[in-house]
Amino acid sequence: MKPAWDTLMGQYADSKTTVVQDVDCTGEGKSLCDKVGVRGFPSIKWGEGTDLKDYTGGRDLSALANFAAENLGPTCGPDSLELCDETDKKFIDKFKKWDVDELETAIEEKDKKIKTMSDAAAKAASSLEKPISGLQGKIGKENEKLEKAVDAAKKSAGYGYMQAVKKSRMPKVDPDHDPDLDAEGEGEEKKEL
Repeated sequence: MKPAWDTLMGQYADSKTTVVQDVDCTGEGKSLCDKVGVRGFPSIKWGEGTDLKDYTGGRDLSALANFAAENLGPTCGPDSLELCDETDKKFIDKFKKWDVDELETAIEEKDKKIKTMSDAAAKAASSLEKPISGLQGKIGKENEKLEKAVDAAKKSAGYGYMQAVKKSRMPKVDPDHDPDLDAEGEGEEKKEL
């Protein structure tokens, strides 16, 4: 994926409206990655800097370039109200009236709610994974038992020998022979080319 990403960064290097970058989440960029919720590597995030979403599409250059062309660029925001619908404009107008402290407090409250929701969802998913994992193990063991039982039944019945004897009694067939050609030539003299 790295070569495709590097090419995409090059394609957008001079853009005044779109940023395509990479961040080293194990080094200097760790705090940024933590802030935007990077959980695995490589991760691709897209959107406005304050509202990044996970990219789940293809990782080749064609998929990345198509996605970027269709989804990246100017979006609704305080500096581009012409791209906003009426509902978004009302939110922006409302929040423009707040001072920075009010915005920070509201954002912190929402971040806490989101974290609580995310933690609850992760806990619920984890509690569901344990029984599923146990069931998968049981299914695997039952499939192994079935396979062993079938093999034992075949062996005790001589199943493999039945098939071998049947095969030995079948007429030998030339794999290159086409029986349809025989039917066409009935009653006619065969000519060689």
